[in-house]
Amino acid sequence: MTLTTLGLPTVPRREGVDDIGAAPASGPLVDTYGRVATDLRVSLTDRCNLRCTYCMPAEGLDWLPSRHLLQPDELIRLIGLGVTRLGITSVRFTGGEPLLARHLEEVVAATAGLRPRPEIALTTNGLGLAHRADALVAAGLNRINVSLDSVDRAHFAAITRRDRLPDVLAALDAAQRAGMGPIKVNAVLDPTTGRDDVVNLLRFCLQHGYQLRVIEQMPLDAGHQWQRGAALTADDVLAALRPHFRLRPDPAPRGSAPAELWLVDEGPDTPAGKVGVIASVSHPFCATCDRTRLTADGQLRNCLFAREETDLRALLRGGADDDAIEAAWRAAMWRKLPGHGINDPGFVQPDRPMSAIGG
Repeated sequence: MTLTTLGLPTVPRREGVDDIGAAPASGPLVDTYGRVATDLRVSLTDRCNLRCTYCMPAEGLDWLPSRHLLQPDELIRLIGLGVTRLGITSVRFTGGEPLLARHLEEVVAATAGLRPRPEIALTTNGLGLAHRADALVAAGLNRINVSLDSVDRAHFAAITRRDRLPDVLAALDAAQRAGMGPIKVNAVLDPTTGRDDVVNLLRFCLQHGYQLRVIEQMPLDAGHQWQRGAALTADDVLAALRPHFRLRPDPAPRGSAPAELWLVDEGPDTPAGKVGVIASVSHPFCATCDRTRLTADGQLRNCLFAREETDLRALLRGGADDDAIEAAWRAAMWRKLPGHGINDPGFVQPDRPMSAIGG
């Protein structure tokens, strides 16, 4: 048996032809490399109220027509199939910005009512969260990740093209008071200011009891302007932090978590905590990926960087029964490639930007 560079067994394929047999008709949601998808990422909208430089242009994008978006009953049906038939144990709602979806609480509550009950999480930029945090917890939300790339107000405004840092800080405080712990802060660092921003971000998170997750910038921007040499890597992040903090590898097993965790100790007067670095580009973790993704317009993606999608919306609206939808979902995940291919010479960036795929 030969192995890929990711440590996964190779599966023979002929160009343009699937030569891997049929997906299992029951059991876990597995691919040909033995990975089991238990984490469902559900995008509720491609719209966003920020214009982050690494994601979309200042003028925004052409949003998906409303008629193309999955309706609450369609979302609930698909999530239910994932949980009750395919072994999904964790559901994360994303966007775009999911707080712009008016039906967010409705879909969260329906998901919380499933049996077995999945863990329910939300990734958000926080704008508008302060007055909805309690309602989301009441609906069944367990955990939250809030995007925050800098605690410097000028840097934040330059990155997001909006002067909304106070609103994000208020959102974090509201989430904490509502009991959404542990609260994680997602940061994508600016190539110019990021080395300073990450030090201040970590200090801020340690002081408030949040967990910082630094994410390498990925080639998922709408303008396809991503440049490998310009983005800060995980090694750059750690090099920026080490003069200010003592970092020790977290001895706990990482499992399928995307972040490599480090224990942090700044000194006797600073609370110890953890920081995670998600090195999707420089140190891919595709071999342990457990994710399956549903876009806001009902397209199933077996990888964030997939070049193909499976149209579950067409099946739903065409009258397909649950067995047919399950079979299509299983077949899509069965064809999952061994890795995202960012570091391959022939890598081609997906046509959809991150805002239209979901985090």
